[in-house]
Amino acid sequence: MPTRITATIDPARSRTDARTEQGQPISMDADPPEGDNSAAGPKEVLLAALAGCTGMDVASILRKKSQMATAYEIVVSGESADEHPKVFTTITVEHRVSGAVDAEALRRSIELSATRYCPVNAMLSASVTITHRYQLSGADGAVAEALVAVTGPGGARVAPKA
Repeated sequence: MPTRITATIDPARSRTDARTEQGQPISMDADPPEGDNSAAGPKEVLLAALAGCTGMDVASILRKKSQMATAYEIVVSGESADEHPKVFTTITVEHRVSGAVDAEALRRSIELSATRYCPVNAMLSASVTITHRYQLSGADGAVAEALVAVTGPGGARVAPKA
């Protein structure tokens, strides 16, 4: 079954108000001077979609592994080309997790999302190099950081286990 979005564009403001088939709203706006910066831009929404997709995967896998994070934040940043259409050339996804979570369980959960489950990552990886990392603040206060995987047009490369 196809995914369908209906969008209404205000041509005077360059604002787009979209709705999913279930009626959930998605608003986007152009940067000034075309828009009034009242909502996220389309490229920001794309990065948010990547964060949401991989975050839902990782949270679900961690729950199945009985790994309970007390906090979970994802920071996604994209570098854009200088020339139009100014596509993303690289994207970095950093999972910031706190709690009594095993580092290997977190690493494997991110790897599975990046290489198998997240369709947004798969679509973007067809043309953009995406680096997946984590920062884990354990219950004991120790902080661990690691590169997990790099996906992109050349396929996926998984970092060796720590």
